[in-house]
Amino acid sequence: MTNRERFIRTLRCEKIGGQVPTFELVFFLTMEAFGQVHPSHRYYAQWNQMSAGEKKLHMKNMAQLYIDTAQRYGHSAIFIHPNPEGFENTQWLLEEIRDISGNEYYIMMHGDTTQKIPGGNNMMEFSVRMYEEPETLHEESKKKMERLLALAEKLDSHGHLLDGFALCSDYCFNVNPFFSPEQFDEFIVPYLKETIAEYRRMGYYTIKHSDGNILPVLKQIAACNPHAIHSLDPQGGVSIPRVREIIGDDICLIGNVNCGLLQTGTDEECCADVLRALNEGMAKQRGYIFSTSNCVYTGMPLRRYEMMLKIWREKGRYPF
Repeated sequence: MTNRERFIRTLRCEKIGGQVPTFELVFFLTMEAFGQVHPSHRYYAQWNQMSAGEKKLHMKNMAQLYIDTAQRYGHSAIFIHPNPEGFENTQWLLEEIRDISGNEYYIMMHGDTTQKIPGGNNMMEFSVRMYEEPETLHEESKKKMERLLALAEKLDSHGHLLDGFALCSDYCFNVNPFFSPEQFDEFIVPYLKETIAEYRRMGYYTIKHSDGNILPVLKQIAACNPHAIHSLDPQGGVSIPRVREIIGDDICLIGNVNCGLLQTGTDEECCADVLRALNEGMAKQRGYIFSTSNCVYTGMPLRRYEMMLKIWREKGRYPF
Protein backbone atom coordinates (compact mmCIF):
# COMPACT_ATOMS: atom_id res chain seq x y z
CA MET A 1 0.00 0.00 0.00
CA THR A 2 1.03 3.60 -0.52
CA ASN A 3 1.25 5.96 2.43
CA ARG A 4 -2.00 7.51 1.25
CA GLU A 5 -3.79 4.16 1.20
CA ARG A 6 -2.54 3.26 4.68
CA PHE A 7 -3.63 6.64 6.02
CA ILE A 8 -7.12 6.38 4.51
CA ARG A 9 -7.64 2.83 5.76
CA THR A 10 -6.62 4.00 9.22
CA LEU A 11 -9.08 6.91 9.04
CA ARG A 12 -11.71 4.28 8.27
CA CYS A 13 -10.59 2.33 11.36
CA GLU A 14 -9.61 -0.67 9.25
CA LYS A 15 -6.74 -2.92 10.27
CA ILE A 16 -3.59 -2.40 8.23
CA GLY A 17 -0.72 -4.31 9.84
CA GLY A 18 2.84 -3.00 9.94
CA GLN A 19 3.90 0.55 10.77
CA VAL A 20 1.39 2.85 12.42
CA PRO A 21 0.90 5.91 10.16
CA THR A 22 2.25 9.25 11.34
CA PHE A 23 2.08 12.89 10.27
CA GLU A 24 2.03 16.39 11.77
CA LEU A 25 -0.43 19.22 11.20
CA VAL A 26 2.62 21.44 10.76
CA PHE A 27 6.35 20.76 10.74
CA PHE A 28 7.73 24.25 11.33
CA LEU A 29 11.39 23.23 11.78
CA THR A 30 12.16 23.29 8.06
CA MET A 31 14.96 25.83 8.49
CA GLU A 32 16.80 23.58 10.91
CA ALA A 33 16.06 20.41 8.97
CA PHE A 34 16.40 21.64 5.37
CA GLY A 35 17.76 25.18 5.53
CA GLN A 36 14.49 26.61 4.15
CA VAL A 37 11.73 28.81 5.55
CA HIS A 38 8.42 27.01 6.04
CA PRO A 39 5.96 27.86 3.22
CA SER A 40 3.45 29.46 5.60
CA HIS A 41 6.14 31.83 6.93
CA ARG A 42 7.16 33.19 3.53
CA TYR A 43 6.26 36.77 2.74
CA TYR A 44 4.96 37.21 -0.77
CA ALA A 45 4.18 40.92 -0.85
CA GLN A 46 5.70 41.10 -4.33
CA TRP A 47 4.08 37.95 -5.71
CA ASN A 48 2.11 39.85 -8.33
CA GLN A 49 5.31 41.55 -9.52
CA MET A 50 7.16 38.27 -10.05
CA SER A 51 7.65 36.87 -13.50
CA ALA A 52 5.90 33.64 -14.43
CA GLY A 53 9.24 31.87 -14.13
CA GLU A 54 9.87 33.18 -10.62
CA LYS A 55 6.40 32.15 -9.47
CA LYS A 56 6.91 28.67 -10.90
CA LEU A 57 10.21 28.27 -9.05
CA HIS A 58 8.65 29.39 -5.75
CA MET A 59 5.67 27.04 -6.12
CA LYS A 60 7.81 24.06 -7.08
CA ASN A 61 10.15 24.77 -4.17
CA MET A 62 7.27 24.82 -1.67
CA ALA A 63 5.80 21.60 -3.07
CA GLN A 64 9.18 19.88 -2.90
CA LEU A 65 9.71 21.01 0.70
CA TYR A 66 6.38 19.47 1.77
CA ILE A 67 7.37 16.23 0.06
CA ASP A 68 10.92 16.24 1.47
CA THR A 69 9.50 16.63 4.97
CA ALA A 70 7.12 13.71 4.48
CA GLN A 71 9.87 11.51 3.04
CA ARG A 72 12.46 12.25 5.72
CA TYR A 73 10.13 11.81 8.68
CA GLY A 74 7.96 8.98 7.43
CA HIS A 75 4.76 11.02 7.21
CA SER A 76 1.85 9.41 5.41
CA ALA A 77 0.07 12.74 4.92
CA ILE A 78 0.86 16.32 3.91
CA PHE A 79 -1.02 19.29 5.36
CA ILE A 80 -0.64 22.23 2.99
CA HIS A 81 -0.76 25.91 3.94
CA PRO A 82 -1.63 27.80 0.75
CA ASN A 83 0.65 30.81 0.39
CA PRO A 84 -0.04 33.03 -1.44
CA GLU A 85 -3.75 32.41 -0.89
CA GLY A 86 -6.38 32.25 -3.61
CA PHE A 87 -7.98 29.36 -5.48
CA GLU A 88 -5.57 29.38 -8.42
CA ASN A 89 -2.48 29.31 -6.19
CA THR A 90 -3.95 26.58 -3.98
CA GLN A 91 -4.76 24.47 -7.01
CA TRP A 92 -1.28 25.11 -8.43
CA LEU A 93 0.41 23.97 -5.22
CA LEU A 94 -1.71 20.81 -5.09
CA GLU A 95 -0.92 20.04 -8.72
CA GLU A 96 2.81 20.48 -8.11
CA ILE A 97 2.74 18.10 -5.15
CA ARG A 98 0.78 15.50 -7.11
CA ASP A 99 3.02 15.91 -10.17
CA ILE A 100 6.12 15.21 -8.08
CA SER A 101 4.82 12.55 -5.68
CA GLY A 102 1.84 11.05 -7.52
CA ASN A 103 -0.66 9.50 -5.12
CA GLU A 104 1.93 8.50 -2.55
CA TYR A 105 0.68 10.90 0.14
CA TYR A 106 -2.68 11.83 1.59
CA ILE A 107 -3.06 15.60 1.13
CA MET A 108 -5.24 17.88 3.24
CA MET A 109 -5.74 21.53 4.09
CA HIS A 110 -7.62 23.61 6.66
CA GLY A 111 -11.37 23.72 6.18
CA ASP A 112 -13.14 24.48 9.46
CA THR A 113 -16.27 26.60 9.24
CA THR A 114 -17.04 26.83 12.97
CA GLN A 115 -16.42 29.48 15.60
CA LYS A 116 -13.33 29.08 17.79
CA ILE A 117 -11.96 30.48 21.02
CA PRO A 118 -11.70 34.24 20.40
CA GLY A 119 -8.43 36.07 20.92
CA GLY A 120 -7.76 37.82 24.20
CA ASN A 121 -8.47 41.25 22.75
CA ASN A 122 -12.07 40.40 21.82
CA MET A 123 -12.94 37.53 24.15
CA MET A 124 -15.24 39.65 26.29
CA GLU A 125 -16.94 41.13 23.24
CA PHE A 126 -17.51 37.67 21.74
CA SER A 127 -18.91 36.36 25.03
CA VAL A 128 -21.40 39.23 25.19
CA ARG A 129 -22.43 38.65 21.58
CA MET A 130 -23.36 35.04 22.32
CA TYR A 131 -26.05 36.38 24.65
CA GLU A 132 -27.00 39.67 23.01
CA GLU A 133 -26.42 39.03 19.29
CA PRO A 134 -26.64 35.29 18.68
CA GLU A 135 -28.24 35.82 15.29
CA THR A 136 -25.19 37.72 14.00
CA LEU A 137 -22.86 34.90 15.08
CA HIS A 138 -25.09 32.40 13.28
CA GLU A 139 -25.02 34.56 10.16
CA GLU A 140 -21.21 34.74 10.28
CA SER A 141 -20.97 30.95 10.63
CA LYS A 142 -23.40 30.37 7.76
CA LYS A 143 -21.47 32.67 5.44
CA LYS A 144 -18.13 31.08 6.35
CA MET A 145 -19.57 27.61 5.84
CA GLU A 146 -21.00 28.55 2.44
CA ARG A 147 -17.68 30.06 1.35
CA LEU A 148 -15.53 27.09 2.40
CA LEU A 149 -17.93 24.48 1.05
CA ALA A 150 -17.98 26.32 -2.28
CA LEU A 151 -14.17 26.22 -2.30
CA ALA A 152 -14.24 22.47 -1.62
CA GLU A 153 -16.69 21.95 -4.49
CA LYS A 154 -14.53 24.02 -6.82
CA LEU A 155 -11.37 22.11 -5.89
CA ASP A 156 -13.18 18.83 -6.46
CA SER A 157 -14.45 19.94 -9.86
CA HIS A 158 -10.87 20.67 -10.97
CA GLY A 159 -9.66 17.14 -10.27
CA HIS A 160 -9.56 15.28 -6.97
CA LEU A 161 -6.20 16.69 -5.91
CA LEU A 162 -7.17 16.94 -2.23
CA ASP A 163 -8.08 13.99 -0.01
CA GLY A 164 -9.58 15.80 2.94
CA PHE A 165 -9.78 18.67 5.36
CA ALA A 166 -8.45 19.27 8.86
CA LEU A 167 -10.98 21.29 10.83
CA CYS A 168 -8.70 23.39 13.01
CA SER A 169 -10.92 25.61 15.15
CA ASP A 170 -9.86 25.29 18.79
CA TYR A 171 -12.69 25.07 21.32
CA CYS A 172 -10.95 24.33 24.61
CA PHE A 173 -8.51 25.56 27.22
CA ASN A 174 -6.49 23.08 29.25
CA VAL A 175 -9.09 23.09 32.03
CA ASN A 176 -12.41 23.28 30.18
CA PRO A 177 -13.97 24.24 26.84
CA PHE A 178 -14.52 27.94 26.19
CA PHE A 179 -18.10 27.12 25.20
CA SER A 180 -20.55 25.59 27.66
CA PRO A 181 -22.22 22.38 26.41
CA GLU A 182 -25.36 24.40 25.66
CA GLN A 183 -23.42 27.07 23.74
CA PHE A 184 -21.55 24.33 21.89
CA ASP A 185 -24.87 22.82 20.82
CA GLU A 186 -26.13 26.19 19.63
CA PHE A 187 -23.11 27.81 17.98
CA ILE A 188 -20.86 24.91 16.94
CA VAL A 189 -22.71 21.65 16.39
CA PRO A 190 -25.08 22.69 13.54
CA TYR A 191 -22.24 24.02 11.37
CA LEU A 192 -19.73 21.31 12.27
CA LYS A 193 -22.29 18.59 11.50
CA GLU A 194 -23.35 20.10 8.17
CA THR A 195 -19.78 20.85 7.12
CA ILE A 196 -18.64 17.27 7.77
CA ALA A 197 -21.72 15.85 6.03
CA GLU A 198 -21.06 18.00 2.95
CA TYR A 199 -17.37 17.12 2.84
CA ARG A 200 -18.31 13.44 3.09
CA ARG A 201 -20.82 13.87 0.26
CA MET A 202 -18.02 15.28 -1.93
CA GLY A 203 -15.77 12.33 -1.07
CA TYR A 204 -13.46 14.11 1.37
CA TYR A 205 -12.23 12.84 4.73
CA THR A 206 -12.35 15.04 7.82
CA ILE A 207 -10.08 15.34 10.85
CA LYS A 208 -11.48 17.46 13.67
CA HIS A 209 -8.75 19.22 15.67
CA SER A 210 -8.94 20.98 19.00
CA ASP A 211 -6.33 21.40 21.70
CA GLY A 212 -7.19 21.41 25.38
CA ASN A 213 -9.73 19.49 27.43
CA ILE A 214 -12.30 18.35 24.87
CA LEU A 215 -13.85 15.72 27.17
CA PRO A 216 -16.94 17.79 28.19
CA VAL A 217 -17.91 18.26 24.51
CA LEU A 218 -16.42 15.06 23.09
CA LYS A 219 -19.75 13.29 22.57
CA GLN A 220 -21.07 16.34 20.72
CA ILE A 221 -18.00 16.37 18.45
CA ALA A 222 -18.25 12.64 17.79
CA ALA A 223 -21.96 12.95 16.95
CA CYS A 224 -20.98 15.27 14.07
CA ASN A 225 -19.35 12.20 12.46
CA PRO A 226 -15.73 13.20 11.71
CA HIS A 227 -13.44 10.46 10.45
CA ALA A 228 -10.84 11.34 13.10
CA ILE A 229 -10.22 13.48 16.17
CA HIS A 230 -6.91 15.27 16.80
CA SER A 231 -4.93 16.20 19.03
CA LEU A 232 -5.95 14.37 22.23
CA ASP A 233 -4.10 16.87 24.36
CA PRO A 234 -2.57 15.31 27.51
CA GLN A 235 -1.89 18.81 28.84
CA GLY A 236 -5.68 19.15 28.86
CA GLY A 237 -6.12 15.87 30.71
CA VAL A 238 -7.18 13.94 27.60
CA SER A 239 -6.15 10.29 27.46
CA ILE A 240 -6.76 7.77 24.69
CA PRO A 241 -8.44 5.18 26.97
CA ARG A 242 -10.83 7.82 28.31
CA VAL A 243 -11.70 9.01 24.79
CA ARG A 244 -12.34 5.43 23.67
CA GLU A 245 -14.54 4.92 26.71
CA ILE A 246 -16.67 7.95 25.75
CA ILE A 247 -16.96 7.55 21.95
CA GLY A 248 -16.11 3.92 21.22
CA ASP A 249 -13.72 2.44 18.70
CA ASP A 250 -15.05 3.57 15.33
CA ILE A 251 -13.60 7.07 15.10
CA CYS A 252 -9.88 7.29 14.35
CA LEU A 253 -7.74 8.99 17.00
CA ILE A 254 -4.65 11.07 16.22
CA GLY A 255 -1.93 12.40 18.50
CA ASN A 256 -1.51 12.37 22.31
CA VAL A 257 2.32 12.63 22.50
CA ASN A 258 2.85 15.48 24.97
CA CYS A 259 4.44 18.26 22.90
CA GLY A 260 5.17 20.25 26.07
CA LEU A 261 7.39 17.44 27.33
CA LEU A 262 9.13 17.27 23.96
CA GLN A 263 10.13 20.89 24.44
CA THR A 264 10.91 21.08 28.17
CA GLY A 265 11.00 17.56 29.65
CA THR A 266 13.93 15.22 30.15
CA ASP A 267 14.83 12.62 27.55
CA GLU A 268 13.55 9.93 29.93
CA GLU A 269 10.19 11.68 30.34
CA CYS A 270 9.84 12.13 26.60
CA CYS A 271 10.62 8.50 25.80
CA ALA A 272 8.18 7.26 28.42
CA ASP A 273 5.42 9.50 27.07
CA VAL A 274 6.01 8.42 23.47
CA LEU A 275 5.79 4.76 24.48
CA ARG A 276 2.65 5.45 26.51
CA ALA A 277 0.92 7.13 23.55
CA LEU A 278 1.92 4.33 21.18
CA ASN A 279 0.79 1.56 23.52
CA GLU A 280 -2.55 3.21 24.26
CA GLY A 281 -3.17 4.22 20.66
CA MET A 282 -2.32 0.80 19.25
CA ALA A 283 -4.33 -1.13 21.84
CA LYS A 284 -7.29 -1.71 19.48
CA GLN A 285 -4.97 -2.71 16.60
CA ARG A 286 -6.65 -0.14 14.33
CA GLY A 287 -7.81 3.46 14.10
CA TYR A 288 -4.74 5.28 15.45
CA ILE A 289 -2.39 7.76 13.79
CA PHE A 290 0.74 8.68 15.71
CA SER A 291 1.62 12.36 16.20
CA THR A 292 2.35 15.06 18.73
CA SER A 293 -0.50 16.63 20.68
CA ASN A 294 -0.25 19.81 18.60
CA CYS A 295 2.41 20.18 15.93
CA VAL A 296 6.20 20.42 15.55
CA TYR A 297 6.35 24.09 16.37
CA THR A 298 9.18 26.63 16.39
CA GLY A 299 11.08 26.23 19.65
CA MET A 300 10.75 22.46 19.91
CA PRO A 301 14.20 20.86 19.61
CA LEU A 302 14.47 18.94 16.35
CA ARG A 303 16.50 16.33 18.21
CA ARG A 304 13.50 15.57 20.41
CA TYR A 305 11.19 15.06 17.45
CA GLU A 306 13.72 12.77 15.81
CA MET A 307 14.04 10.85 19.09
CA MET A 308 10.24 10.47 19.14
CA LEU A 309 10.26 9.08 15.60
CA LYS A 310 13.08 6.65 16.40
CA ILE A 311 10.85 5.08 19.06
CA TRP A 312 7.91 5.08 16.63
CA ARG A 313 9.95 3.22 14.00
CA GLU A 314 11.07 0.62 16.52
CA LYS A 315 7.88 0.13 18.55
CA GLY A 316 5.05 1.45 16.42
CA ARG A 317 4.32 -1.67 14.40
CA TYR A 318 1.18 -3.81 14.32
CA PRO A 319 1.50 -7.55 13.69
CA PHE A 320 0.76 -8.51 10.11
